Amino acid sequence: MRDLDLKLLRAMRTRGHTPALDRTARFLGKAGNNGLGWLLAGGALAAADARRRPAWATCAALGPVAIGLNYGIKLIVRRPRPVLKGLPPLGGAPSSLSFPSAHATSSFAVATAMTRVDRRAAVAFIPAAALAAGRPYLGMHYPSDVAVGVVLGTALGLVVPLPRDQEEPLPPARDGSLRSAPPAASPA
Repeated sequence: MRDLDLKLLRAMRTRGHTPALDRTARFLGKAGNNGLGWLLAGGALAAADARRRPAWATCAALGPVAIGLNYGIKLIVRRPRPVLKGLPPLGGAPSSLSFPSAHATSSFAVATAMTRVDRRAAVAFIPAAALAAGRPYLGMHYPSDVAVGVVLGTALGLVVPLPRDQEEPLPPARDGSLRSAPPAASPA
């Protein structure tokens, strides 16, 4: 497994690089630091959608929370970041620990949770996947760090409790009961 991880990492660090892709991967990596990009996206959705504001706010908070949980795992596993001779990493990282990728964990946690709030938010998987793929592309993580981060994040996004929609209650029925519709007339 380690050999495959190194081969994939070397391939991602040496193939397909262009200045534009390098800049994009660095930008996404910075946006993913501490879950900031996901905090801002969730906050914007919470501001725009009053009915589902509590659920979007939960998604916004999930990015930084996922980073914190991920860091706890990093402290237990203590896997150092990859070092490839002659191929220094193209970005920086807040810690020297690699497993699992916090960027992948937070991105997939938030994208999964957002999709639970509104299925149209599945578009969040596009930047999540790009951000996750950018980590080995930049030489910051082994591919297995990212794969485990994706699985961990997806699981977190599926289990995090999301508040229900804040729907307007139905008015009471004309007779004062809480029924939403009068009972059907019985046949004569």
